[in-house]
Amino acid sequence: MNQPTLPDSEKIRDFVRERYGAIAEQADETCGCTATGCCGGGASTTYGEKLGYSAAELAAAPAGADLGLGCGNPLAIASIQPGETVLDLGSGAGFDCFLAARQLAGTGRVIGVDMTAAMVSKARANARKGTYANVEFRLSEIEALPVADATVDLIMSNCVINLSPEKARVFAEAFRVLKPGGRLAIADVVVTKPLPVELRKKLSAIGACIGGATLVGELRALLAAAGFARIDIVPKESSRAYVAQWTDDTAAGEYVVSALITAYKP
Repeated sequence: MNQPTLPDSEKIRDFVRERYGAIAEQADETCGCTATGCCGGGASTTYGEKLGYSAAELAAAPAGADLGLGCGNPLAIASIQPGETVLDLGSGAGFDCFLAARQLAGTGRVIGVDMTAAMVSKARANARKGTYANVEFRLSEIEALPVADATVDLIMSNCVINLSPEKARVFAEAFRVLKPGGRLAIADVVVTKPLPVELRKKLSAIGACIGGATLVGELRALLAAAGFARIDIVPKESSRAYVAQWTDDTAAGEYVVSALITAYKP
């Protein structure tokens, strides 16, 4: 049987970069993953609370930092400690970075990495609004992190790794930059049964955080192959309702759910 022809890595990256660059530049600052532009209804408090953020967290970040692009709250599983170095993969306009800095309370540092220049510019502008001296944003792909070996305590990410066409490279890079004993705290989408080929092939579905999602077992194997231990993947069944709204393919919720993922570097 012939394997389906899927978009190549560079085509996926170009599509994702263009899509999220346009989101960053939109004046209303309320866009996200869906076919119409908003991941579960935009950056409203209601959607944020569905993802697990408190009202205080949603109010704490600078205006324009929360673009409604997440699928969970990685900080809920991060256990951030004073003085830690935190790295956010696919940091967007900086929302989770600013919340991490709030937990650090002036100690440590937060580094956000995003491959979209418009997102990095927006995040830097948001940092200036809030005078976040210990937060910085770097322009790069998450498959090639601009971070030194063994310098990071915690890596977080929110609905981004599914967008990468080279997830093994992402996890290898994450393992490289983490200190021994360092950890991942990720909110992302996972596949609970094999996706139809048509969804996997469609760039719009990939850009909407559906087509590039990984089966739970495959994700666990990728993390283990990178060297991670104590891997825990917890799907959130209640997320199917809002995942189904992300694309015009209304069946997406049958296959994809949000999950909270933790893993440790020995």
